[in-house]
Amino acid sequence: MMEQKKGKEMRDMNVGDDEEKWVLDSSVDHKGRIPLRASTGVWKASLFIIAIEFSERLSYFGIATSLIIYLTKVIHQDLKTAARSVNYWAGVTTLMPLFGGFIADAYLGRYYTVLVSCIIYLLGLVVLTMSWFVPSLKACDADVCDKPRKIHEVAFFLAIYLISIGTGGHKPSLESFGADQFDDDHSEERKKKMSFFNWWNFGLCSGLLLGVTVVVYVQDCVNWGVADIILTIVMASSLLIFIIGRQYYRYRKPSGSPLTPMLQVFLAAISKRKLPYPSNPAELYEVPRSQKGHGRLLCHTKKLKFLDKAAIVDKEHSIDKQRPWRLATVTKVEEMKLVLNMIPIWLATLSFGICVAQGATFFIKQGVIMNRNIGDFQVPPASIYSLSAIGMIISVIIYEKVLVPALRKATGNERGIKILQRIGIGMLFSITTMIVAALVERKRLAAVKKDPVNGSLSMSVLWLAPQFIIIGAGDGFALVGLQEYFYDQVPDSMRSLGIAFYLSVIGAANFLSSLLITLVDHITDKGGKSWFGKDLNSSRLDNFYWLLAIITMVNLCVFIFLAKRYSYKNVQSMAVANCNEDDNGAAGSMA
Repeated sequence: MMEQKKGKEMRDMNVGDDEEKWVLDSSVDHKGRIPLRASTGVWKASLFIIAIEFSERLSYFGIATSLIIYLTKVIHQDLKTAARSVNYWAGVTTLMPLFGGFIADAYLGRYYTVLVSCIIYLLGLVVLTMSWFVPSLKACDADVCDKPRKIHEVAFFLAIYLISIGTGGHKPSLESFGADQFDDDHSEERKKKMSFFNWWNFGLCSGLLLGVTVVVYVQDCVNWGVADIILTIVMASSLLIFIIGRQYYRYRKPSGSPLTPMLQVFLAAISKRKLPYPSNPAELYEVPRSQKGHGRLLCHTKKLKFLDKAAIVDKEHSIDKQRPWRLATVTKVEEMKLVLNMIPIWLATLSFGICVAQGATFFIKQGVIMNRNIGDFQVPPASIYSLSAIGMIISVIIYEKVLVPALRKATGNERGIKILQRIGIGMLFSITTMIVAALVERKRLAAVKKDPVNGSLSMSVLWLAPQFIIIGAGDGFALVGLQEYFYDQVPDSMRSLGIAFYLSVIGAANFLSSLLITLVDHITDKGGKSWFGKDLNSSRLDNFYWLLAIITMVNLCVFIFLAKRYSYKNVQSMAVANCNEDDNGAAGSMA
């Protein structure tokens, strides 16, 4: 007995040594070998990836925050049309990642998806630059255009939608690729991964900050073409940085369509719908850990029991003869449950996304007509958006350096607070933002009523600072929480799609914002006077902001109800094969 015990201890020590030396989470290095822990991944790789995100976000927000100004000043669209154009573009940009994430997970892999996407993105920036400088593509030959050439509009929209396509592959693949540099089964790396999402957003906001200050200043004080040249150079540099870091990355091989296993579970459950449930869930079919090729095993949960029938072993046939379309493992069934459980949470966060959408449209347009002078310096209207980035940077730093260490001690949770709690706090910030925005706009309209000519100019653009800072602080909770939630809670084979699900919240919200504007415009116009006039002074944005605050309040109640009843991914421990039915993993539920 003593010899057997010593032998087992020696084997455990050898396994422990291997896990410290090698990364045994199914990832490979750039030569297709098992990665060495010391020379690949973690911060040495993810810092390259965060640097690329910094560069790409600088380019993206340099375009996005000034888009409504370009559409109204150069393309000469009216306010409603320009707002809808921005929302449609932002919607496509944040929904395209669903396609890009699928391609990355199923076929190309994350590294090559980012590479191809960067090239498409760069092509869009080149076309955008050409639309300003090439004589046949210019808006017009004069310095000020009364009506731009149609060819300029075509070239401009082609360019920005090429950028949308590039972003569609870049965003979900790059962020999930960055998170892949940390091993979930290694306790120290798992904690670092929780910090990764915070520092990822720090890099994102730093790029945003430069985009809406330096780039926007060049657009405002020099011209749009010079700004486009800067963005093109930045994007080309980011592509080079990405390639330089190749030897330090950990890669995941694409595993085929993630939709096929889910369809197999669904059809297997239907085909065995008449079979009785086993008295013990342990009788459901699962591949032994020793035979598991890659990925992690999930524990059985009690919700959506109908799907469990896919894992019932049909005693009339041997396991070897039962095809995947007739028999699924517990892990595959639980992965299907994870995806289905996400749908209500996804829907419940859309109102938050609608509030965020106002920052790049109406908030910016308000800044255009207010007093932008600070001393002798005139602030470009889109630069006010930088306050949102500052708010997010501050909230992320406070959360990471102050709240998380204190809350880890208080709650015993590795994350500090649970993921859905973090998202819920962010939604509270968005409600506060809409209330503050409504009050500020009401004050501005009162000033316009007293002095129709100079009323708006009597108010400093800094009156908009609170709403930008509050929504930015809310982003530090809700947006980071959504990223972590959709990456962590999807099946391991769908992590690029998981980031795409997060981005699709913002994308769908932009479309819903456009739809809501159209609906409110139609209803209020029938009532006598539309809330959306020809310009801001003839509009009632304050009423629209109050409406959004009420919608988000109601939605938050629904979100809390769903969060309290949510079942989280429950991964089998590497050390033991059994599962705790009540284990909610790292995430937990919103209390």
